Amino acid sequence: MRKDLKVYLTARDTEDRLSFKGNVSLSSSNVCQKAIEVFEDKTFQTIEGFGGAFTESAAYNFYKLGEENRKNILKAYFDSKEGNAYNLCRTHINSCDFSLENYDYVEENDVTLESFNIERERKYVIPFIKEAKAISNQEIRLFSSPWSPPAWMKTNGEMNHGGKLKDEYKDVWARYFAKYIKAMKQEGLDIWGVTVQNEPEATQVWDSCRYTAEEERDFVKNHLGPTLHKEGLQNINVIVWDHNRDLLYERAKVILSDKEAAKYIWGVGFHWYSGDQFDNLDKTHQDFPDKKLLFTEGCQEGGVKLGDWNVGERYGHNIIGDLNNHTVGWVDWNLILDIQGGPNHVGNFCDAPIIVDTENDKVYYQSSYYYIGHFSRFIKRGAKRIGFVNPYENLEVTAFKNPDGVLAVVVMNKSDEDIDFNIKINGMLLEHKSIRHSIMTLVIE
Repeated sequence: MRKDLKVYLTARDTEDRLSFKGNVSLSSSNVCQKAIEVFEDKTFQTIEGFGGAFTESAAYNFYKLGEENRKNILKAYFDSKEGNAYNLCRTHINSCDFSLENYDYVEENDVTLESFNIERERKYVIPFIKEAKAISNQEIRLFSSPWSPPAWMKTNGEMNHGGKLKDEYKDVWARYFAKYIKAMKQEGLDIWGVTVQNEPEATQVWDSCRYTAEEERDFVKNHLGPTLHKEGLQNINVIVWDHNRDLLYERAKVILSDKEAAKYIWGVGFHWYSGDQFDNLDKTHQDFPDKKLLFTEGCQEGGVKLGDWNVGERYGHNIIGDLNNHTVGWVDWNLILDIQGGPNHVGNFCDAPIIVDTENDKVYYQSSYYYIGHFSRFIKRGAKRIGFVNPYENLEVTAFKNPDGVLAVVVMNKSDEDIDFNIKINGMLLEHKSIRHSIMTLVIE
């Protein structure tokens, strides 16, 4: 019988930031009353993890800080006892907008890929990943995404401004993936998965490349999938789409309805920049229940909003909506940005959970850092989402059962009012209060 409950709280108008607020006892109750009711025996998806992205910009910022702040950031993100316990992270193949410039790994027109070399990543990105792995007491799984093939492989002759992969280089580009995975392995870093293309429906002023659904399907079916198998890399999890929720279902339907393509695909990745559209996640899961859904990128656009509480609430709302619609992992964008929201080689500045003033060696933890932590610290890899009923219009809720049997129930209140609520588990009841503009995690052992 579950009787004890621990409360962790982050609230706007208080000093509480992932603060332990003590133990509370559940009481036996047979009274029928309004309550969030949790059902342990009703289970859904299994969690892969939470994390952020090791971009070149994030790593560059990290190494501009003093040793003490570097240690504190590593602990804040990757320590599973006192930090956010990140264990599923992203990096990029070739440059992305959050790189210091455009770059790739081969000499121009080298179709043999004999010149392939990831020396560029050894300066910032690889050391940063290794330091994170050293402080973590769990496996950090890495997946990698390309923003653009090398310019000479593309129809527009440049890495930026969209363009497409030329037909004659599709096999070469597939081998490029394999080369990257093996090169990272030689550095001591196992790549867990790859996405086919970051945001394939967008022509950006930065590194970008377009694929239609049919082109992405056929690239996986005829080139990437077979090449990974031929290279002994069939264990690599291939993720398609890697773009917004708005077109996720129609994209997935085209690709995953093809059995020859689908056999190579682990799941569908997505971003948040088009709005909620959580129903597209549910529709995709219903039609393709054997494929996973993974949130691969999201951030606050338009530069740094230092101290803005709305950013954290945006994170909390999206994480809850995604998790409640079969998402198995949630991966933020840049781990660290500077006070401008960069560096970014085309000025596409954004926000991040940790902002650093590299000139003065200062670190700022944003509301988003704490909101993510209410999930990542308490919902472990292998946890299963469990059923619940939430009758409170202004409370957002999700619930999980960890592999060790411990329950984690997250309750978020974006409203301007405190809300009294009840939570009921196996006939045991708790009366509690959700403070305005707060998020809490209830841990039930």
